[in-house]
Amino acid sequence: MSAPIDFYFEFASPYGYLASLRIDAIAAAYDREVAWRPIMLGPALKLTGSMPNMSAPLKGEYLKRDAPRFARMLDAPFKMPPVMPMSSLAASRAFWWLHAQDPDMAKGFAQAVLHAHWGEGRDMSTADQVAEIGETLGLPKAELKAGIEDPAVKAKLKEETDRSIERGVFGSPFIFVDDEPFWGADRLDQVERWLATGGW
Repeated sequence: MSAPIDFYFEFASPYGYLASLRIDAIAAAYDREVAWRPIMLGPALKLTGSMPNMSAPLKGEYLKRDAPRFARMLDAPFKMPPVMPMSSLAASRAFWWLHAQDPDMAKGFAQAVLHAHWGEGRDMSTADQVAEIGETLGLPKAELKAGIEDPAVKAKLKEETDRSIERGVFGSPFIFVDDEPFWGADRLDQVERWLATGGW
């Protein structure tokens, strides 16, 4: 089997959520797996002189129309959460804590957090809120919260974030098919065509 497709995303990104609903099925159609890689976009935004779309003049108002419209096109559940952008730190750390034990469970956890935040409109900014999602998957709340504070987990998230910047990641979602980068949920059709044709 070929190398996994790298799927970089921020939990605070509605487009990361929308891409997450399709990326695995697209990859599977071409006998590829997906490596889910949550990161913190703050350092990349600082490097590029940008800010979260929700906080940017004009862009924020557009996102409030575009993201729900995109979700309706996909027939995907979507509800604007009360806090935007959320703090992704706890969710991202929890993912990497879980990933060290069980990558499949980590992916399921990420899907559940994204659904809770963007599909149900729940804030997922705090360790307690993230741990509640973990509990629904059978993860003891105290263990997950301890994992979020583990220095090795903190270092892992920083390492993944730094590595993403080295690869040129500046937004969410950001997908690599081998070494070919694609930015945005609206590039998934190109990702699929690239997989089908071997590139152009």
